[in-house]
Amino acid sequence: MAKFRREDALDYHSQGRPGKIEVVPTKPYSTQRDLTLAYSPGVAEPCLEIEKNPEDAYKYTAKGNLVAVISNGTAVLGLGDIGALASKPVMEGKGLLFKIFADIDVFDIEVDTKNIDEFVNTVKNIAPTFGGINLEDIKAPECFEIERRLKEVLNIPLMHDDQHGTAIISAAGLLNAVEIAGKKMEKVKLVINGAGASANSCAKMYIAVGVKKENILMLDSKGVIHKGRTDLDQYKSFFASENTKINTLTEAIKGADVFVGLSKGNILDQKMVQSMAKNCIVFALANPTPEISYEDAIAARKDIIMATGRSDHPNQVNNVLGFPFIFRGAMDVRATCINEEMKLAATKAIAELAKEAVPDYVNLAYGSKNLSFGPEYIIPKPIDSRLISAVSAAVAKAAIDSGVAQHKITDWDAYKTSLDNRLGKDNKLMRSLANKAKSNPKRVVFTEADTYKVLKAAQVVRDEGIARPILLGNKEKILKLLEEYQLDLGDTPIIDPWLAEEEAKRNEYGDMLWRKRNRRGLTQYEARKLMRDRNYFGAMMVELGLADAMISGLTRKYGAPIKPALEIIGVQEGVSKVAGLYMMITKKGPYFFADTTMNINPTAQELADIAVLTANTVKSYNITPRIAMLSYSNFGSVGGEIPNKTADAVKILHNNYPGLIVDGDIQANFALNNNLLKEQFPFSTLVDKSVNTFIFPNLAAGNIAYKLMQEMGGYEAIGPILMGLKKPVHVLQLGSSVREIVNMVVISVLDAQNKK
Repeated sequence: MAKFRREDALDYHSQGRPGKIEVVPTKPYSTQRDLTLAYSPGVAEPCLEIEKNPEDAYKYTAKGNLVAVISNGTAVLGLGDIGALASKPVMEGKGLLFKIFADIDVFDIEVDTKNIDEFVNTVKNIAPTFGGINLEDIKAPECFEIERRLKEVLNIPLMHDDQHGTAIISAAGLLNAVEIAGKKMEKVKLVINGAGASANSCAKMYIAVGVKKENILMLDSKGVIHKGRTDLDQYKSFFASENTKINTLTEAIKGADVFVGLSKGNILDQKMVQSMAKNCIVFALANPTPEISYEDAIAARKDIIMATGRSDHPNQVNNVLGFPFIFRGAMDVRATCINEEMKLAATKAIAELAKEAVPDYVNLAYGSKNLSFGPEYIIPKPIDSRLISAVSAAVAKAAIDSGVAQHKITDWDAYKTSLDNRLGKDNKLMRSLANKAKSNPKRVVFTEADTYKVLKAAQVVRDEGIARPILLGNKEKILKLLEEYQLDLGDTPIIDPWLAEEEAKRNEYGDMLWRKRNRRGLTQYEARKLMRDRNYFGAMMVELGLADAMISGLTRKYGAPIKPALEIIGVQEGVSKVAGLYMMITKKGPYFFADTTMNINPTAQELADIAVLTANTVKSYNITPRIAMLSYSNFGSVGGEIPNKTADAVKILHNNYPGLIVDGDIQANFALNNNLLKEQFPFSTLVDKSVNTFIFPNLAAGNIAYKLMQEMGGYEAIGPILMGLKKPVHVLQLGSSVREIVNMVVISVLDAQNKK
C-alpha cells in the first residue's frame, strides 16, 4: 500500500488547477460561426428536436456518456458522516476513475440533506441531465431505501456502489476460490463479519452465485444475527440464523469454509483461522487495516486462499474492477436500470477473465513472469485493460437478454473493439513500469540532493517503494531543507563529498580513477580533486556497486554528468557510442524518439547502432519496437546526405538484425499514417505495423521533434534515457519537475534490474 503524507495529499488536490476534474469542449469553438452553432441561435435546433423526441437527447447532448456521482456525505470512506461538502474530493476521485477506466464523463453532486425524501426528490429532479447515476457513501439503512425508491421512478442505470461494487468483485473471487479449493458452492459454510450496506449486498450476491442462505452466518457489532435477537431491522432480519446458541465470531467461524470481513481491522486472529475447515477462504476486506493481516493469515494456514482490499498483496478486491465497466455496458445499450442479471453477468465475466492467460504488461507491472489462475490470482488486476471489453460486453448482453435495454447490439466483435479503442494508453505504461520497479527496488544515488525537488522526489520513491535513495550533496543544506519542508527520509544515507570525514574515501575513489585514466594524461592529484565533483563521486559509487544507479542533471548542463560516467563506468561491450532516448506518452500509447540528446550528426553505422540500442531498451519495457528511420525523403525519392546515410543504416540493420522491424528512409507522416504508407509504398516492412519507435537522422531533428510534441501536443516526455553505459546513469532535463524526476528514477531502477 503506497505511503503518503498529509502534505502530499493536500498538494496533489490543490496545486495547479484545484480539484481533479474539468469540463473539456468536444466541438470546435475558435470562430464566431462555431459559437453561433454552439449557443444562440444555433442551439435552438437540437432543443426543438429533443422536445419532439426526448430520445434525441442521446444524439445531440452528452447525456449518453454522463454519470452523476451523488452523495450526502454520511458514510465517507472510513471517515463516517463528514457532510456533503467534505465528501466532494472523494466524489471527484470517483469521477476520475470513471474517466480513466471506462471513458465515462462525470459531474459530482453533493446533496446537503440527510432527509430521505429530500434526497430522493433532488436526484429525481436532476436525473434528466444524466445517462446514469452512481450513489456513493450514503449510510445504511437509509441507502437501501434511497436506492429502492429511485429505482422505482428513474429509467436510467442507477447503482449504489458501496452496496453492490464489493459484492460483485468479491463474488467473482469467491467463485474462483471455491473452485480452486475443491469445494461446492451450495455446500460451503460462510461467515460474514459486518452487517452494513456492503455486507447485505454481498450476502445476496453470494446467494445468487450458489451459496445457500441457511449456510450464511452474519455478525454485527453485537454478535451473530439470529432469530433470538429483538434488535434487528428488516435488512438484518432477512439473514437471521435459526441457531440462537452461537453468538461470537470465535464460535461462528469454527469449521467455516469462508470468512468475509466487512467490518474493522484486527478482529480475526490466527487461532480463529486455524479453526476453519480445510482449504479455507478468507476475504479480509476492511481498509486500510484488514480483519487479519495477510502475513498472519498465511502463517496460520498453508492451505488458505486469502484476499484483502489492499494493493500490496495478492487478490485485491477493488471496486474499480466493476463499476466503470458496469455503467459503460449499461449506458451503451441505454438500459433502464442495473438489474440483478447485469450484476451477476459482471461477476461471472470478472471471474472468467482471471482464468485467461495474463498479458505481459500485467506481469511486468507486478514483477512476475507467470501470473496465472490459482490461490494467489483469483481475480484480475485493476490495470488489466481487457476488463472493459469483457465486463462491459457481458453487462450489455445481460441488459438486452433481460429486456431492460433500449438499444440493441448486433455486432459484438465491433462493440468490443470500440470499447478497447475508447481508452487512451497514456498512463498505463508508466503505472506498469512503476509497479515493476517496486518489485525489486534499487539503490539510487542523487547527486543534487541539496535541492528541494530532488529531496521531494527521493521521499516519493522511498515512500512508494520504487527505490532506496542515497543523498549526495551539502549535508548542512540537505538537513535544513528537510526541516523547512517537513520532509521525512528516515535513515536515508546522506553523503557530503566535501567534508573532511570523506577525505579518505575521496582519495580512494580518486586513486581508482587515476588507475583507469593515468595513460590519458590524468595525474593522481587531479583525479583526487575530481572526486569533489559529485558526478564523479556518484559515478564511482555506481562503478563500485555501492549504488545501483545515479540520477543527475537538474541544476547543471546536460553534459556535466555524462563525462564522469563515460570515464568511470564506460560503455557496454560492443557499443561505440552512447545515445539518448525520450519516451513520449500519448493517448495512442508510448512513442520512442532517439537520438535526441547525444550524437550531433551520426554516420550510417552509428544510426544503426542507435537503432539497436533503442530497440533493446524498448524491448525491456515489454514492448515490441517497430522502427522508422526518419528522413526528409521516402525510400530514395530525394537525394542527399541524410537520405543516403539513413538508407545505408537500414541496409545494415536488415543484414545484421533480420528479426528487427525497421525501415526507411521515410518521412514522419508516412511512418505514422499506415493508409498513406500502404497506398504509396506497399513493399515497406512497416506496413500494418503501427510504428512506435523513431530514429532521427541528427540531433537537431530529434531534439526539435520531442520538444515540439512536448510543448505543442501537451504530451509527457520521459527522459532523456541514456543508453549504452555499462551501468545506469541517467540525466534529468534542466529544471525537471518532481514528477519528471520520479519517472526517471523508475527508468533507472528498471535499467538496474535489467543490467543485473
